[in-house]
Amino acid sequence: MTIVSIRRQGGAAVMTIPAEILRTLRIDVGAKLEVAVGDGAFTARPEGKTERRRYSLRELLRGATPEAMRRLAEETDWAREGDAVGREL
Repeated sequence: MTIVSIRRQGGAAVMTIPAEILRTLRIDVGAKLEVAVGDGAFTARPEGKTERRRYSLRELLRGATPEAMRRLAEETDWAREGDAVGREL
């Protein structure tokens, strides 16, 4: 859970949304949010559909160390055992 403060800016009350939450929601400054109030709380969701995030190769391979790949190969070794049963190559 993240705690933020509400402050006065001009005639409005403003809440800062931390950068990590913006990244999680895949939104940026200027995005529109749908805000709903109920049961003593409010929720804010990105308006409409959000654009699908595109990842760089560096992001996709983050954590893919030789040791991690070795461990993955060991954990999935069972899937590579046995003879072909269909039209596999």
